[in-house]
Amino acid sequence: MATTQIPDALLVKNYIAGDENALSILIKKHQSKIYGFIYSKMPDRDVADDIFQDTFIKVIKTLKSNSYNEEGKFLPWVMRISHNLIVDHYRKNKKMPMLRETEEFSIFSILSDNSLNVEGRIITDAIEKDLQKIIQELPSDQKEVLEMRIYQDLSFNEIAELTGVSINTALGRMRYALMNLRKIIEKNNIILTN
Repeated sequence: MATTQIPDALLVKNYIAGDENALSILIKKHQSKIYGFIYSKMPDRDVADDIFQDTFIKVIKTLKSNSYNEEGKFLPWVMRISHNLIVDHYRKNKKMPMLRETEEFSIFSILSDNSLNVEGRIITDAIEKDLQKIIQELPSDQKEVLEMRIYQDLSFNEIAELTGVSINTALGRMRYALMNLRKIIEKNNIILTN
């Protein structure tokens, strides 16, 4: 039997049971998709290599700690880990332009406090919680596409590939998810603005 035919769930189970070779099969099986995704977001090859390695370090730690919940979604789970590591990298290495004060330019002319006051933060948090509750009411296929698109910032091509459906199906699920969200919001008279 070819190694690509072995289901991910079985390889994960074998790895957790102590079969180290199962992990190398999983990595080989998905390496090009995962690395391609990372490299598309992070064109610096050295940083992409580091994020790829960090992704699998996190995968190994999670699998070894028995906190992985197998739902037949190994690849989307690993992609989510790599996406989060990419976001963390950009947050940590946020580059600020160097601006010098001159007679024509004052740094104070462009500085502003865009942070929310306490009331604004409370309202924003409440809106986010309401939205999360509403999203949980969606059918699972629609919820999955919506979360991958909005929270993981994946393209519809990536979503289609990860979920094993055509791009038209992924687009349709997103469309129905948004329509259903509107219906739920209108039915319950929910206000999602601050």
